[in-house]
Amino acid sequence: MEEQTGGAAPSGILDTVIAGQLPVGGHELSIFSLFLQADVVVKIVMIILILASIWTWAIIFEKSLRFRRMARLANKFEDAFWSGGSLEELYGRIGQYPADPMSSVFSSAMREWERSAGRVSSGSAVGLQQRIERVMQLTMNREIDKLERYLPFLASVGSAAPFVGLFGTVWGIMNSFSSIAATNQTSLAVVAPGIAEALFATALGLVAAIPATLAFNKLSSDLGRYAGRLESFSGEFGAIISRQLDDRG
Repeated sequence: MEEQTGGAAPSGILDTVIAGQLPVGGHELSIFSLFLQADVVVKIVMIILILASIWTWAIIFEKSLRFRRMARLANKFEDAFWSGGSLEELYGRIGQYPADPMSSVFSSAMREWERSAGRVSSGSAVGLQQRIERVMQLTMNREIDKLERYLPFLASVGSAAPFVGLFGTVWGIMNSFSSIAATNQTSLAVVAPGIAEALFATALGLVAAIPATLAFNKLSSDLGRYAGRLESFSGEFGAIISRQLDDRG
């Protein structure tokens, strides 16, 4: 009967090593088992980071779709606004429930115009124009505030998640050293599970932080461009109203 050579490893162990699930001291180094075998503090850290990552991606998808829809509706509204048709007719089509922020700015200005334009005189024209400009500015501020909702959460995750993961890392390494002290052994079988759990917490922190940071920068840039577009429209519409008031004067 032939003896096995000492240098050859059974194929079953090789397959397990390749799969990344080699048991070390009773621990399997797979992603799911790392979570199950982690200390309760490290588990809490991992759960927080996973939930933060899920919520981050939900915000990213919602904001991206919303900004794309707003740009499409703004293009449609500007085409109608600059088509040369009656502003009163356009206001009647939009109604009291505008579908996008630019329509909301237009509707708020037209509402104030219809309330006051019938009794405007040469002395009160300046006051009416100022009221219309103030109404448009307040409407823009309110719409921008709505669009900025949840963006601070992305900034918070981008800045705090790596440190939360680092806390889990430090805690896992502390547990590894505690295992060494309790067993008086420094072998890989004792140290590896705790270090693997610790590094997994760090990885989760980066998985949550990197998309949140990139998305916050991109969405903030998109929001800034859209806010500038609203400002430009407000200024152009204010100039139109000013000319009409001068004609009436």
